[in-house]
Amino acid sequence: MKHSFVIVALLFIGLAVNAQKTDVHFGVKAGVNIANVKVEDAGSYDSKASFYVGGLAHIHLTQHFALQPELMYSGQGGKTTIAGTDYKLKLNYINVPVLAQYMVGNGFRLQTGPQIGFLTTAKTKVNDDETDVKDSFKGTDFSWAFGASYVSTAGFGVDARYNLGLSDISENGGSKVKNRVVQLGLFYQFMHGK
Repeated sequence: MKHSFVIVALLFIGLAVNAQKTDVHFGVKAGVNIANVKVEDAGSYDSKASFYVGGLAHIHLTQHFALQPELMYSGQGGKTTIAGTDYKLKLNYINVPVLAQYMVGNGFRLQTGPQIGFLTTAKTKVNDDETDVKDSFKGTDFSWAFGASYVSTAGFGVDARYNLGLSDISENGGSKVKNRVVQLGLFYQFMHGK
């Protein structure tokens, strides 16, 4: 699976490099994550709110197609209550999505592509006590992103995305655990109108 993500990412980058005329706009973005984790044969955690923040490079390949690699810090995880005790799983990642975008009208974009995430911290919180559980989770997470966005001629935009976790992030070898994240946010592309 890791090899297929690398191949897809390299193909997208290759398209950008080989494009005869590229128009690149850098930008910043931030927003809210509504995240949970899906546990095989055990349902899923309840969703928990967190945030993401990062940067992007919007690379026009043709009039209607673009490539958008991003680098983002993303708070993920989930929460649940068992026998009256609250449990929170707090997973923090540096995510690198590489999205293919189809621009369907004035500022509207449909987007999809692979994402690799690098785990920075993992903690469980039971009531008010936090425990480091990074050794219980794999250092990388592979996802596929689906979404849509709109950018104004001034460079301000809104973005909605669903990141479907494809890889098992558990290091324990029991039930498979996969990330699920809905992202809603704002972004700004520098020099978008030029």
